[in-house]
Parts: sequence; structure tokens; C-alpha cells
Amino acid sequence: MSVRIGVVGAGALGYHHVRLLRNAAGATLVGFQDENRERAAQVSKELGVRAFETLDALLGAVDAAVVVVPTPAHYRVALEALRRGVHLLIEKPITATLAEADELIATARASSALVQIGHVERFNQALRAAQPYLDAPRFIESERLATFNPRGSDVAVVLDLMIHDIDLVHALVRDRVADLRAVGVGVLTAVDMTNAWLQFENGAVANIKASRVSRDRSRKLRIFQRNGYFSLDLASGGGEFYRLRADVDLVELAKTAQSIEKFVERVKLKAPAGEPLRLEHESFIAALHGKSAVVVSGEDGRDALAVALRIVSEIERTLPSLRGVRNSPSVLTPTRA
Repeated sequence: MSVRIGVVGAGALGYHHVRLLRNAAGATLVGFQDENRERAAQVSKELGVRAFETLDALLGAVDAAVVVVPTPAHYRVALEALRRGVHLLIEKPITATLAEADELIATARASSALVQIGHVERFNQALRAAQPYLDAPRFIESERLATFNPRGSDVAVVLDLMIHDIDLVHALVRDRVADLRAVGVGVLTAVDMTNAWLQFENGAVANIKASRVSRDRSRKLRIFQRNGYFSLDLASGGGEFYRLRADVDLVELAKTAQSIEKFVERVKLKAPAGEPLRLEHESFIAALHGKSAVVVSGEDGRDALAVALRIVSEIERTLPSLRGVRNSPSVLTPTRA
């Protein structure tokens, strides 16, 4: 049986949700809704998909929906859908505040609606390739650099970009954050560059760097565990795993200098190619059909948001001039003359 699905929001990212869902197995794309009538007409014409005039009309015609509106509107749209029992895939972050996230999760539970959060990097080819070799990571370094794009800059870079990596390290370490430190700086908006250090309750550590005012784009992830080291390029979907050779005699190795090839095995990581957004849709639809659990639950999204907001608070503490500008609308106002 095919699930009737719709998309709320047809901006830059919503457009691709609509594009891909047209041919999703196990689901029928009923249409989409966007408050910008001109944008809605354009997307409807280009993709050949019905544009609903109101959110109410769309929600009345679907079993599930993808929420791709700006973050401040996530709560309003998702709450209305969940109260109707409509299953949701909500783009990250789940909401703007923890109180909103808690209410959505409670409403979903009361209405027996599934909620998945759009942390699409979980479906990255490099992460999928590394999965068979992961074994209790102890130290993680991530670097996410991007050129400036006004889309998403209505919130600090922590909620715009870094939250991807916050979710990834949570998924890799499988524990809660016990302590954190963070610094940040604004260039074009309140906070455009930040570095955060996270320590988990089990002792694992993650160092996360994010910038949206870089000249070049880069998405790197390095993972260290007892038996080896991963070097992953999330942008290309490739990576390598370096592990100690099983036949190495550590006592003999310590006696003389050796080339690294003598004691380290290099494993080229491979996984089937696949557009992450399409894989995300497939996982959501599989959950709707009861074939699997949601990959990123509402609770997972709430955990990532909680850490992101703690990082923002820490940045505000170290830079008092930023207090109260967490969601500043002055997107393009320079912080200096």
C-alpha cells in the first residue's frame, strides 16, 4: 500500500524533496504547499506537482509530510500536522527551542505519529562505508567549512551547519555530552565561525569546527578508536581506515624504526553510491510501512538541539556582546566597520 505524502516548503531544499519524492517507491507524492504563491507556481510548473493553497488543505490529503520551512516555523507547522496524526520528516534542527521540541515529541507520542529528523549526513556514503569497522570511537575531529549563503543564516552557524556534526558524533559515540567548551566569532552575522569541544560521559571527546564564511568548501571527519583511525571526506563520500596489522609484534616493533606500512594496514572504504536525501526518504518510508525504525528519531533531534543550544550559550558567555542575538534578523549587517 502506497503512503500519501506531501512537502511543506518549496524553497532551495524543499524543491529537492519534492523532486525526489515524485518517484519514491512505497509513497505517492500528493503535492506540496508554500506560502509564497509565486514560488509555488514556479515549482509546480517545473516539477509537474500540485501546489496546495493552504497548509490545512495539504494536511487533509496526506498520511505523512516533510517539513522544510524555516526553522522558526518548524514548531507551528509540525504541531498542526501531528495533532492530525500526520507522520513527519522534519528538516534539522527539529525546532528553535527545547520546549518546542518537547511538545512536538509528546504530541507525536499521543497521536501515534512517527517523527524523523532530517540529519541527512547519517546517510553519507563515507559514513555508511565506515560502519562495519566502527568500534567505540574515543576521539573525533570534524571540520565543516562553507561559503556564505543567506539561506540558513537566520540562525547562528551552530544551528545552521555544526548541528550536522553534533548529531554525527552523538550517533558515533552513543552517549550523552557531559561537558563542553566553545568559542565563536561573527563576520557577516552574529556567529559565523565556531569551534566546540565536547566530552561525553564515557570519556570520549569530539572537537568540532564549523564556518560559513570560508573561501572553499570542506567536510572532513576523523575518527580515532582503539584499533585504528578513519579519515573520511563527507563531501566526496570516500575515506580510508588505517588499522594495526594483526601479525605485528609490538615488542619487536619498538626496537627499531619501521616504515608505517610495516605495521599499519590501509583499508579503502567503499559503500554503494546513493543520493543521501533519497536514502533518507527511503528510510522514512520504510518506517512508515513498519519495515524498520526511524533512523533519526525526534529524541535524537532533540538531543542534538540541546547540545547546539549549550554551545550557543557558551559562545555568548565568552562573547557577551552576542547575548540576545541568537536569532538576529540582521543577516547581512557587518559586525565591524
